[in-house]
Amino acid sequence: MPAHEKINYLELPANDLDAVKSFFAEVFGWVFVDYGPEYTAFDADQTGLDGGFYKAPLNSDPANGAALAVFYSQSLTTTQTKIETAGGEICKAIFSFPGGRRFHFIDPNGNEFAVWSDK
Repeated sequence: MPAHEKINYLELPANDLDAVKSFFAEVFGWVFVDYGPEYTAFDADQTGLDGGFYKAPLNSDPANGAALAVFYSQSLTTTQTKIETAGGEICKAIFSFPGGRRFHFIDPNGNEFAVWSDK
């Protein structure tokens, strides 16, 4: 049951739904459920949060005020390699911050994400 007044769902834009599904399936093992030709969903059992991608000629860019979704990894270098192999672009190399290290990447649709680790 959804928790009262907690973030429950995340929706992100994607111009190419097939590319986004392929990328996230390859890198993170996500499975998608399509709801028509302009929407595909992922679920919290695999991702940590329910959500989906909707067809749009936009991208999620924190430099333009968009929220930044951040993944956790036990091994930044392993996750970075998987992202690069699947066609993602590293836009901020691994850097330290109080509490850990992280890097940022761009998915095939231009959405920016980050990956952090306390290791």
